[in-house]
Amino acid sequence: MKGDEGSVLVVDDNEVNRDLLARRLQRQGHAVTVAEDGLQALELLRRDPFDLVLLDIMMPQMNGYQVLENLKADEKLRYIPVIMISAVDDIDSIVRCIELGAEDYLSKPFNPVLLKARISACLEKKRLRDKEQAYLRELAEEKEKSERLLLNILPKAIAQRLKQGESTIADSFAEVTVMFADLVGFTKLSAHLSPAQLVELLNEIFSAFDELADRYGLEKIKTIGDAYMVVGGLPTPSDNHAESIAEMAIDILAAMTKIRTKGGQPLSIRIGIHTGPVEAGVIGTKKFTYDLWGDTVNTASRMESQGVAGSIQVTVATYERLRDKYVFEERGVIPVKGKGDMMTYLLVARNVSRLMTK
Repeated sequence: MKGDEGSVLVVDDNEVNRDLLARRLQRQGHAVTVAEDGLQALELLRRDPFDLVLLDIMMPQMNGYQVLENLKADEKLRYIPVIMISAVDDIDSIVRCIELGAEDYLSKPFNPVLLKARISACLEKKRLRDKEQAYLRELAEEKEKSERLLLNILPKAIAQRLKQGESTIADSFAEVTVMFADLVGFTKLSAHLSPAQLVELLNEIFSAFDELADRYGLEKIKTIGDAYMVVGGLPTPSDNHAESIAEMAIDILAAMTKIRTKGGQPLSIRIGIHTGPVEAGVIGTKKFTYDLWGDTVNTASRMESQGVAGSIQVTVATYERLRDKYVFEERGVIPVKGKGDMMTYLLVARNVSRLMTK
């Protein structure tokens, strides 16, 4: 719709009145479509877009009141402005039309100047409403984009709390399971890759990890260079956090056997897991992140950094929760930086006999 021009539907069972009105509107620059009864009018309205309807009241089969009722009851059509045009000139008819949702009412024979002014006013309202709806759609699209971005940064439950006005989010969790996974020898390997190849490879690897985290209901915390950190049991506590982390760790090892560099070189990974209490919360006010703190995080990190390439190293705390459900090898006591000597185990596989008895 440009300027004062619009797409107008003229509905009148009288051919002379219909043609006269159509020609007048066409001379004013409007695109005009005519309908000879109410049923045809509704069919046209549901098929083609219109900016305005000029609707006669006295028609056979379906009168103007009924057409107006149908129009305003249709969610897709109710906002099309309607001007009622009729030889019936009494206050009751006018009031009824307005109550049914008509934009205006003109009596036959109509004044051409008044008709033009009323049509222009209705088209302007329609134009403004269309702009408003387009703006609201843009706002909704931008809100949806913001929601998606927020959920890429924060867990859903935490994002919801922020939107509800919480300015400081810090929670204690009595027991969660934290996992670190780090590519072995990646620094040396990256020296032979272009920046684009490096990013593409990391994206392939971490995207596979993200899918696994989603599959097992785990929360990815962050990536640090070529290391990946994920946790089970928060922000919504769960009873199977250790099992979920174990499942993801086993699947990571399987996934890594299928990933190669552009030159066909295989990749290896170290995985470390520990179970215990943590503090979790949102830090920052602009580029904020959801992060974890505490000895559990440090210990999980040590399990990875002092682990075995191609293996999953776990602490006694994690082993005790999983020993009946998975196959382990005792690695023995090893010196752990900042922790002293610690007993550790290597998670080897799922306990097949247990799975068969389920």
